[in-house]
Amino acid sequence: MTDTTTYQRPPRRAQRRHRLRRLVSVVALGALGLGTLSGCAPATTGVVTLDFFQFKAEAIGDFDTIIAEFEAANPDIHVVQNSVPDPDTAIRTLLVKNKVPDVLSLGGSGNLGQLARAGVFHDFTGDPLLAGINPAVQKILAALGTNKGTEVNALGMVSNANGVLYNRDIFAAQGIAVPTTWDELIAAADKLTAAGITPFYGTLADAWTAQVSLNGIGAQLGGKDFFPDLRKQGADVGASSAVSFEKNYPETFAKLAKLYSYAQPGYLGKSYADGNLAFAHGESAMLMQGIWALAPILANNPDINVGSFPYPVTDNPEDIRLVSGVDVAITIGRDTPHYAESKRFVDFLLQKETVEKFAASQNMFSGARDAAPNANPALAELQPYFTTGQIVGFIDHQIPASIPLGPIVQQFLTDKDSAGALATLDNDWRKVAARTPSTRSGD
Repeated sequence: MTDTTTYQRPPRRAQRRHRLRRLVSVVALGALGLGTLSGCAPATTGVVTLDFFQFKAEAIGDFDTIIAEFEAANPDIHVVQNSVPDPDTAIRTLLVKNKVPDVLSLGGSGNLGQLARAGVFHDFTGDPLLAGINPAVQKILAALGTNKGTEVNALGMVSNANGVLYNRDIFAAQGIAVPTTWDELIAAADKLTAAGITPFYGTLADAWTAQVSLNGIGAQLGGKDFFPDLRKQGADVGASSAVSFEKNYPETFAKLAKLYSYAQPGYLGKSYADGNLAFAHGESAMLMQGIWALAPILANNPDINVGSFPYPVTDNPEDIRLVSGVDVAITIGRDTPHYAESKRFVDFLLQKETVEKFAASQNMFSGARDAAPNANPALAELQPYFTTGQIVGFIDHQIPASIPLGPIVQQFLTDKDSAGALATLDNDWRKVAARTPSTRSGD
């Protein structure tokens, strides 16, 4: 989202102690014996070394290339990329220990929002960079949480997409067009079933996979202000409150159960890897997975003709929104002693051409405004939703990690007790809200 406020350099260290106290209360993490993440090159006279915390293991090579290009153009700056196996734990520990990296790449999840609310990230309000970023992408990031509820604490680099993967060849052979309404989706599933083809391959041995289709449906049906309104209620959440899972999510759970009624027998015992392999070899026409599954699917069958479409959860095609998360967000430590150099690196990272090359390599969507389409044909049907800004964020990025969302949904898809599952979500949310002020808007 573009902000025309005059851009100013961030404050220095005057409020650091206060912010760290907030961080400790928000994170509530015990001290871990985390040492140096990686070795730094020896200091060179006149050269500033930046600590770049990089959370995405599969992007190390791409960032190495970007860093080399940046250093060639900026010989007075040396960038050390630090990547660890458990970045969520590592970043929290570093922040509590007052070892804030200069520049950070983080996944656009609830964890980022929690840390942003703690006030440890730079405020990009008014930064000219915002004019070059897709406003819909920035809106999804802002919904995760910001310091004081008003700042811009991270910038979207690339985004993923959570839709339905489908086998184009199977659809064509059965004369099925990509569904754009709920009725068309169910009609397609019925036609596939009649032809002896499994419509969806279910993978509920891994509980988290239940969240994928929940996101795809509920992020569209639950209401755009559901989570802000839920936070405002604090611990007053239940069947009789203004908003609640019991009140707002019955349709979502009913449609989720309907889709799983078209899954193969024994889906409760099949894993994510099983689903990717089976779909790759034509054992189902569709797979309820996001575009992150494309790499393993194509590794199992490079010749599969795969596409993707958003969940068409209503009977009006104009209502369709693609569920998307910011796969890589970029930010700066609020109190870095190397702000000017960090800003130069971030400016380079978010150049349109840099972002588009990175997105193509990672099979993601560029966060740049007016970005060129990703050339991957499997993503072609999703690109227009980014171009027009018809994207919404993930449900599970809004739900605290202490609420076992995956197992709750997994249990619902086992026993079909939607009332019990929704009441459990309300009860768990109420418990978290009662003890955690950060579940409320603006904290």
